[in-house]
Amino acid sequence: MPTTPATATHSSSNGTAEAIMLELVDENGTTIGTAEKLAAHQAPGQLHRAFSVFLFDEQGRLLLQRRALGKYHSPGVWSNTCCGHPYPGEAPFAAAARRTHEELRLSPSLLAEAGTVRYNHPDPVSGLVEQEFNHLFVGMAQTAPEPDPEEVGETAFVTAAELAERHARAPFSAWFMTVLDAARPAIRELTGPSAGW
Repeated sequence: MPTTPATATHSSSNGTAEAIMLELVDENGTTIGTAEKLAAHQAPGQLHRAFSVFLFDEQGRLLLQRRALGKYHSPGVWSNTCCGHPYPGEAPFAAAARRTHEELRLSPSLLAEAGTVRYNHPDPVSGLVEQEFNHLFVGMAQTAPEPDPEEVGETAFVTAAELAERHARAPFSAWFMTVLDAARPAIRELTGPSAGW
């Protein structure tokens, strides 16, 4: 498996390597412990906290990203603007803003909570499982993204109609439609009825 920022260990203040840890939760989203990131995604998966961000431009187009080919999970597929996992004890809102900036060099404006969704999506290619309690966020992208190539292969702004066409012919992440459908009420509130979401 290639080493990426998602699977690499990182150095602590004393120079020793630390595994990336995720927050395990129960069905109500209450924290019950932690697990190492890759271990939490091994079948059958451990339920953990995650977030998904949907950013739009002023025309109501959604910013998609195609995940970098070096990603350990779902490489090379299209997905929502940004998704990931808070560190244990980190607020999902803070994690969403942090990762959006790290991956895309964007600081979202009007970023707002859009509910939560719980799902279980196995990835047939890798065999990994997304057992997630996902916090959803919607907002605006008011500057052009500058993707980190370690994380993002490419980006595209799409209308609702263009997304439907793209989704029919290109591979998307297993969780994409679940999180999009769960976020639609907040997306419609942000973009207005004319955007077609």
